[in-house]
Amino acid sequence: MGFSDRLLEAGSDVWDAQKEHPFVVELAEGSLDEAAFRHWVKQDYRYLLDYARVFALAGAKADDEETTRRLTATAHATLDDEMDLHRSLAAECGLSPAELEAVEKAPTCAAYTDFLVRTAHEGSIAEIAAAVYPCGQGYLDVADHMAALATEDHRYTPFIEKYTSEEFRETVGWMRDLVDRYGEASPGERDAMRAAFLRSARLENAFWEMCYTEEAWSV
Repeated sequence: MGFSDRLLEAGSDVWDAQKEHPFVVELAEGSLDEAAFRHWVKQDYRYLLDYARVFALAGAKADDEETTRRLTATAHATLDDEMDLHRSLAAECGLSPAELEAVEKAPTCAAYTDFLVRTAHEGSIAEIAAAVYPCGQGYLDVADHMAALATEDHRYTPFIEKYTSEEFRETVGWMRDLVDRYGEASPGERDAMRAAFLRSARLENAFWEMCYTEEAWSV
């Protein structure tokens, strides 16, 4: 069993909660309220900007050329490919690029990105790998679950297709291997990696709730 498997086992209750969340179930069915999906598009767009920064910062901390190359390439792919999907989905929701750029992060989104960026600045490369892993593995597992629930194509099918694509699977597989490598090479880092993984996993689940309830600042 690799260290990534141990982390997933430790976070199994969070994984189950994500798959059962009404945002996930209703998106799979195609019945999710457009306002909730619009909130996801806006908040995830803001999230991805920082997610890409985290990979770039991790690249600067990597201890070998290939890992540096792959981390920085993932930062570019997030900005170029994944955010293109969000711009396309935003246009379908009536949101312009300028409106996306002006979005203010909701409290949960701010808490999540603040944690990731702080980890990227202050944590080890092993911690960073564990902190970003729940987003990749979580979206793949949730999207596979959505694909199993979906009975026909609908307006949210591009979301499911993006996060079940072979390209995305390959990226998540690489992230899993990175976690395994650092977990094996740095046993003294395992507690910090586990804590980072679980914090991100819980924030992933909270992100679905944030979108479903259209969370905003109260004042």
